Amino acid sequence: MVQEKRETENCCHGHMVEEMGAHMPSDECLYDVAELFKLFGDTTRMKILYALFESELCVCHMAQLLGLTQSAVSHQLRVLKAGRLVKPRREGKTVYYSLADDHVRKIIAQGMEHIME
Repeated sequence: MVQEKRETENCCHGHMVEEMGAHMPSDECLYDVAELFKLFGDTTRMKILYALFESELCVCHMAQLLGLTQSAVSHQLRVLKAGRLVKPRREGKTVYYSLADDHVRKIIAQGMEHIME
């Protein structure tokens, strides 16, 4: 109780903290955002996303372009698809992948812009 009172006394902007707290997203929402950004935390997945930033590709072309096995590319595509970062399009027996939407494209572009500054 005494420590709690001291913390309140030392905080000269308590009303601002209360206002900010009212606007904080839920823990569940913040967890989901953190999980989304984890998907970008793997170099192989970033290579795939960057390749798809440029063009729609099938697994065999991605594997050849990135020097990976088709199995490795397929595994990472499953992860990216589950995270709604890529989408498939079937044409006969071949499945082509592309970025899921413009939000993903913007995240990648802004990440690259930030790194290049």
